[in-house]
Amino acid sequence: MALRIHGIPEEYVRWIKMLYSRPTSVVRCAAGTSKPFPVQVGVHQGSALSPLLFILCVDAITRDIQKPHPWCLLYADDVMLAAETREELQEEVQLWKERLQRYGLRLNIAKTEYMECGAKIEDGTICVDGNNLKKVECFKYLGSRITSTGDVLPDAYGRANSAWMKWRTTTGILCDKKMPIRLKFKVYRTVVRPVALCGTECWATTKVTRQVLHTMEMRMLRWSMGVTLKDKVSNEMVRSTFGVAPIIDKMREARLRWFGHVLRREGGSVAKTALTLEVKGVRPRGRPKTRWLDCVKTDMAEVQLTTRDANNRNKWKKRCSTADPATTWDKR
Repeated sequence: MALRIHGIPEEYVRWIKMLYSRPTSVVRCAAGTSKPFPVQVGVHQGSALSPLLFILCVDAITRDIQKPHPWCLLYADDVMLAAETREELQEEVQLWKERLQRYGLRLNIAKTEYMECGAKIEDGTICVDGNNLKKVECFKYLGSRITSTGDVLPDAYGRANSAWMKWRTTTGILCDKKMPIRLKFKVYRTVVRPVALCGTECWATTKVTRQVLHTMEMRMLRWSMGVTLKDKVSNEMVRSTFGVAPIIDKMREARLRWFGHVLRREGGSVAKTALTLEVKGVRPRGRPKTRWLDCVKTDMAEVQLTTRDANNRNKWKKRCSTADPATTWDKR
């Protein structure tokens, strides 16, 4: 049914039904391979087609209860619901639970969390079928940490920790004195740095968040080079040896590149909706917090770009790009 609702040709539907006709599976371990047993529930584990089938099914059975973004965001089995009041959100969660249960799916109450944002938060909780949902001040969604205050510092620490974990898996190369600097640079650039920069194009960065990633990068490079602060080797010397551009500049490049993509997108996209979204209310007294668009305006002023230049892809890419400095051994 879900395939036909999404307009999948009937021939493809028949082929998929044949794949799921009387399937069997086995368990393979150190003791050997078990006897085949039938699989009667769920999609095939490990199949490239299974995630797509699951997404189509969830979209088909919840299409009439989905609200327009940003009130409802779906990514595979990760569902984000938003509402203006706690009562509205409770009704939404209850509706989704009943709809999924009707078609054999189950909402994991233990993993379901909710967060409240705003200046005035009243006491209370969200209850679904007699079970109270866990209230959090920060939760992780698709690898990013979102806080009730909109602070990106927890996400910055999370990115730095993830990069350190990836760096430790490559210490056999990065900390080996026998390995050439050129190889260390390529490993850092292609394996470690992308982990630290994942999702940073959406940050409203401050001096503190930039310092977190800057400190992380310099420690990694110094340890890979085998020097410490006591050796009195400047950061510029370390960067020139490795041929690595500052991670702050690479973050600015990613932010401007993403902003250009959003400007060129159609009006109905999720990113374009978030860009033009107007939040009701007034900003609190005192120094206002830095917003994402404030960071973008500062970045555009530094590289001498305007929003009208977004349609000129070559110019936008050339101005935004921050290349790693070339070295004597670099032959890229």
